This record gives sequence, structure tokens and C-alpha cells, in this order.
Amino acid sequence: MPYIDPHIHMVSRTTDDYARMAQAGCVAITEPAFWAGYDRSSPKGFYDYFRQLTEYEPARAAQFNIKHHCWLCINPKEAEDPGFAREVMTLIPEFLDRPNVLGIGEIGLNKNSRNELAIFEEHLGLAQQLDQLILIHTPHLEDKLKGTKLIIDAIKRNPKLDPGRILIDHVEEHTAKLVLDNGFWAGMTLYPDTKCTPQRAADIIEMYGTERLWINSAGDWGISDPLSVPKCRVEMKRRGHTEETIETISYRNPLTFLSQSSKFSTHG
Repeated sequence: MPYIDPHIHMVSRTTDDYARMAQAGCVAITEPAFWAGYDRSSPKGFYDYFRQLTEYEPARAAQFNIKHHCWLCINPKEAEDPGFAREVMTLIPEFLDRPNVLGIGEIGLNKNSRNELAIFEEHLGLAQQLDQLILIHTPHLEDKLKGTKLIIDAIKRNPKLDPGRILIDHVEEHTAKLVLDNGFWAGMTLYPDTKCTPQRAADIIEMYGTERLWINSAGDWGISDPLSVPKCRVEMKRRGHTEETIETISYRNPLTFLSQSSKFSTHG
């Protein structure tokens, strides 16, 4: 059964990870722009990063018949300096026509600061102006519920934004219903120690169903697992979920959301 990993940071992963993902059934990924493991010192660093996401990574993934797509932004972890962030944002339109770029992301909040919120709202405006899909990062642990509420309130202040074209990621037990009830798509990130384990994600699916919900690995530089999506599928099968339910959560739902961009594809 093929699957899509709709949020993974392959610039931080080895080529062997691509090989293992392909063997497990991965046919397509999307890679949101994020932190490099250190704070970049100039907008030129982001320019090179955007080139990496739009030129080098698609070629590396293609060696294993995996379609690589990406999202562009300055992530909330580096958005505390509004002047710096706005310089980076001026670079984004130059790259939006690249064949693997799906939209703006992962934007959102990290520490729920005023500067982060201002840059988040400006990203929303850019996405609305240029008719782009949006992928949103929610904060970690104790800040997640507050940050999720701030994010939803900010989106509602721009009535031209369509919730059906927005994915709010890293939902957990206490935020999934809030996101879904407001008409957004929701992503569950499968981490070994934080966010959702495959077992917790299966619990959430059993609580809220499969509508507008997906699973992803968000594999990056930290403790993470690029095979967590197929491992969650194994957990769901162990619990007796049908093949249809497993396919919906790991393939059909991301396919439906991402196909709102004409650039998205699961094959060459």
C-alpha cells in the first residue's frame, strides 16, 4: 500500500532514509521550510536554502522514485526579528513558480511572541494575495493550546482565507477537535518521545474519525523517525482498523488536500 509523508525535513536526513522510505511504500513527500539546526545569519542563507529545497532535494528523492514537494517561508523559530524576517519574505515570490513548490509553510508560532504573530499574519497575507496553500506549525507542549487558539484567531481576521486550504500541524489530543471544528485540516506528527506516538495518533483517529486528518513524521535533526508513518499503519492494522481507514489517513487524505495545488503528484 503506497503512502505519502506530507511533512518531513529531508535536508536533515541521509540518502539511506530515502531508500528505506521507498522500500516501505513512500511515493511522495512534502518538505516545509524550517530551522537549519542553527539560526541563519543573513537572508542569503535562506536564498540558498530555498534553492536546496527546489533544486537539489527533488533530484535526490527522484533517485528512489519519490516525488519531492516543498513549502517556503521563514519559520517561526527565526521570526523574532521582524526586519530580518521581512527581508527573507521578499525572496519567496521568486521561488513560488518552481515546479515542486506547493505554498507557504511551515509558518505559525514557536513561543507565541508578538513578533512571531506579526510575521505569521504577514505570511497569511502573502498566501492569500498569491492564492497559495498554507501549512502551519503549532507550538510545543504547554504552549500548544494557547498558540493554536492564537493561530486560529489570526486566520479568522483574514476572512478571504479558506480553512479548507489550510493545514494546522502537530495537533494532539487537546487541540485536534479545536482545529477540526473550525474547518481546517489537521496533521498529527509522529515522534518517538514528543508530539504523538503512533499509538496516540491511533487513539486520536478513534476519537475523531478520519475526516480532514493526516499523519506525518516531520523527521528532522532531532529525535525523529522517517518511517513513523508506516509504523503507525502497522499499529492501526494491529488494532483491527480496515485497509480503507489506514489508506485514508496515510494516503488519500494528504492526496486530497495537497492536490488542491496542480503541482502535486505522486508519480513522475
